[in-house]
Amino acid sequence: MAMESDKVMFEIYRDATYTGKYRVVYYTELNENNKEWEINKAMAGEHFYDGFIKNYGKDAAKDIIESLLKRMNDGENLTPHDIEHALGEHAAAK
Repeated sequence: MAMESDKVMFEIYRDATYTGKYRVVYYTELNENNKEWEINKAMAGEHFYDGFIKNYGKDAAKDIIESLLKRMNDGENLTPHDIEHALGEHAAAK
């Protein structure tokens, strides 16, 4: 089982307040300077997907998430299952 420090918790949400765009927040990478602001933005948004990615290889996982967000913001209809499938081996157990 992965240690808590071996994974990154994230959420994909739709910004309901400003742009209507899909965004991601990596909760376990927030610091005291941006934690409250980012959490409040996510809480005001419309939840789409949340999960964990493995810390090892997280840059590749973040690239996948960014490409999925671009597709969604360009109008493609993806499902949470599509997110899980695209992350594949980069996903960590909850």
